[in-house]
Amino acid sequence: MQFWKRMKPLYRILLVAGILLLAMLLARTMGWIGKTEPEKVSVEAAQLRTLVETVLANGKIQPETEVKLSSEISGEVIELLVAEGDSVRKGQLLARINPELVVAGLDRSEAALNSAKAQEATSKARLNQLKATYQVNIQPAYERNRKLYQEKVISEAEFQNSKATHDAFLEDLEAARQTLLAAGYAVGSAAAGQKEAREQLQRTNMYAPIDGIVTRLSVAVGERVVGTMQMTGTEMIRIADLGKMEALVEVSEGDVVRIKKGDSVRVEVDAYPGRVFSGWVREVAHSSKAGLAMGATGDQATNFEVRIRLVNGSYSDLLVGGRPPLRPGMSSSVEILTNRVENVLSVPITSVTTRMFGADGKPKKRFGDVGGEKEQEETQSVDEKKSDLREVVFVYQNGVVKAVQVKTGIQDDQYIQILSGIKSGEEVVTAPFTALSKSLEDGQKVTRVERDQLFAEE
Repeated sequence: MQFWKRMKPLYRILLVAGILLLAMLLARTMGWIGKTEPEKVSVEAAQLRTLVETVLANGKIQPETEVKLSSEISGEVIELLVAEGDSVRKGQLLARINPELVVAGLDRSEAALNSAKAQEATSKARLNQLKATYQVNIQPAYERNRKLYQEKVISEAEFQNSKATHDAFLEDLEAARQTLLAAGYAVGSAAAGQKEAREQLQRTNMYAPIDGIVTRLSVAVGERVVGTMQMTGTEMIRIADLGKMEALVEVSEGDVVRIKKGDSVRVEVDAYPGRVFSGWVREVAHSSKAGLAMGATGDQATNFEVRIRLVNGSYSDLLVGGRPPLRPGMSSSVEILTNRVENVLSVPITSVTTRMFGADGKPKKRFGDVGGEKEQEETQSVDEKKSDLREVVFVYQNGVVKAVQVKTGIQDDQYIQILSGIKSGEEVVTAPFTALSKSLEDGQKVTRVERDQLFAEE
């Protein structure tokens, strides 16, 4: 204590600093301070599995064949012979439009036809009369005068008079022929008008074009409808063949390339929870259907329509009185089975991540750095960055992980195929996601724990 008191203040400070420094060095050497806990990870062995690649989509149930009926004639609905839900046969009378105006038009067209026929008969009689007059009087007189003129019996003036009369009569005869021809055309036009009027009268009656069920009745007796001869027309009745149902879904452009006609499909309908129906892809659209991307402002999402036929046998037990259980407009979700591989090496999807690789072919210590030099990373082009980004898995060996570049194949909802990079039985890190996606590095020490324990601690 006396020694401490006799020491100068500067020496006291230096002595205390030295003691503290030695203590810190000792604590660091013993691992008491400055040592971080190894990252806790869960691992799973790569194994051979059967993978089924799928595409998920949502859509609506609808009949493959559905006909929307509109009247071609405008007017009042005076009779409806079916109700919504009725079964109808092809050719069955469904409804009638008031035919009074069409009947009046038919009467006018028939009167016009009769008038044209009468005019044709008059023209024909006139032509026959002129022909007879020409043959009996005009032509013989002209021939006689021509001979007399040649024999110098009559004067030239008399002959020219006879010739003028003959030529004028020929012109009258030709005019009569043209009049008869025009009358024939008038008769044809009037007959066409009459046929059109009769057709319009027939079209005041609406008949079923197919066998099916009335799924929508949009009008009632007494309502007026607009005919399709003037514009789009009023939809009156909708008939669908519910014996063949389909799911119409929209698939993104990234998934549609994996779908082909004939692919098997599992279909779930919201109206039948827990029930899975069978189907197959019957049509894939060749052109896109553009729509606004969800949550976007003006961005277009490019989707393609896919039609999926439902197998009748998958819901035959739900038939009630022969009526199909599925109705147009029901919401559905589908799982299209696009590919299947058996006995292939696979790992959990969560174990595959990406890392940037440097020029030496090794993963970078920090995502986006090359040997810790950020200036070089900042000068890299976007294409160079993309080319350096590779898929990797972290293989666990004796408390250390190693970043191994892999090539992947198809995947299902849990596992992804590994084409190259690792072997069956090697253990790969599967969690936690934050470590895999960002912080985990090649050669890093880790602590292996069970997956349940890892998530319980989080």
